Amino acid sequence: MTTPPPDADEQVTIADLMTPDSDDDAFVATNGPSRALRITGLVIAIVMVVGMVATGGYVAWALNTPLPAATLEWQTPTVESPVAAQISLPSFGSSALSVSGGDVYLGEGASGIWQTSGPQDPQVMASVSKIITALVVLEKYPLADASDPGPTITFSKADHDLYDQYYVRGATIAAMPTGTRMSLHDALATMLIPSASNYAEAISRWAFGSVSSFRAAASDWLQAHGLAGTTVVEPTGLDSANVSTPTDLVAIAKLAAANPTLASIVGTASLTIPGPGSLQNTNALLGVDGVTGMKTGNLGYGTYALVFTAGLDIAGMHLDVTGAIQGGATRESANADVLRMLDSIRRGFHDVPVGLAGDHIGTVTAPWGGTTEVVIARDVDIFTWSDTPIAVEVTMDNPIEFATGDVVGLITWTAGPHSESAELIVTESIDPPTDWWRLTHPTELVAG
Repeated sequence: MTTPPPDADEQVTIADLMTPDSDDDAFVATNGPSRALRITGLVIAIVMVVGMVATGGYVAWALNTPLPAATLEWQTPTVESPVAAQISLPSFGSSALSVSGGDVYLGEGASGIWQTSGPQDPQVMASVSKIITALVVLEKYPLADASDPGPTITFSKADHDLYDQYYVRGATIAAMPTGTRMSLHDALATMLIPSASNYAEAISRWAFGSVSSFRAAASDWLQAHGLAGTTVVEPTGLDSANVSTPTDLVAIAKLAAANPTLASIVGTASLTIPGPGSLQNTNALLGVDGVTGMKTGNLGYGTYALVFTAGLDIAGMHLDVTGAIQGGATRESANADVLRMLDSIRRGFHDVPVGLAGDHIGTVTAPWGGTTEVVIARDVDIFTWSDTPIAVEVTMDNPIEFATGDVVGLITWTAGPHSESAELIVTESIDPPTDWWRLTHPTELVAG
């Protein structure tokens, strides 16, 4: 059985339903209640479809929109100030100390006179005078480098006689046969390594003609170098009128260390030269704890003098140390003072623990309630000098999702010129929010 199609006048479109018509009442009256119900159902269906479309759009938006950022809270940790270094200076006599190469740690003045102890007035310098004698002679007869022998000296009978003259005075001497020919380099080595006083006078007379002429040249040299606290009346140091100050001696030692010939000679522990034979350096510290030179001297108890140079290699940094001691009780005590000084400089540089793996820095809290801790990822030490202040800086990222071990920031410690950093990580994952949370927190999602 087939149902005939409705008449044309019975077909109703949506547009017809939405358009007011003066015949509506008549239409309803004519077509009866069933027609009205059909119209009402169609309107309800349309409203439901529109509602479902709108609801589906919100759900899709809520479930897929980017999440808001978590809240990070942290405190920049403080670091306790390291213990200040105590430089061990002699308690007996006087001293001065200079350190080059570490100004970024020690301060700009360290390469000048960094530390002093005791009276700084002019005092006996004894055989340290021979360093000045060598510098004055080399100013007149410079050698090109450490291997340059320089001019040849022929020692006369008068020079040979100096051996006996200084022998009776109890001074250190070395053989000098009449007619011996020797290079200036070797003559200076014989004067400085065993501290032979007869060679000091012979060289000065050869260079300047007489001791008095040498004295005048030495005075001019000292004045030219601004060494007002130093007086030289003869080339050996046996005269107690040869005086200097610890600070002047540091300056003199630096001049000698800058001269390749003298730096090589004073750093030589032993040497054999035709004529004087085997020579042993009076400086027992050579090669000990970085000591590279330079000269000893004494006129008896309480007059021990020592100028020294040393090279210290600390954590990839090279320091050139120059120091002077005057008025030391004995040679052994002066040597011990030097070693204590050097050791105290080394110990002043240290690694300071600033952070441990797992140290708490802060927390991360997600808007949907998840929380995790922010900690330092590794143990950290920072290399520094003495009680140099240590600055701390924390920088944080703000990611949306967090998994165990994720990096969320960086902590940096700075002490002087040196910095160390470590990553900041979260200790636990934060689970993403549930769909229900997304659907019921539109305000948080919009804010994100």
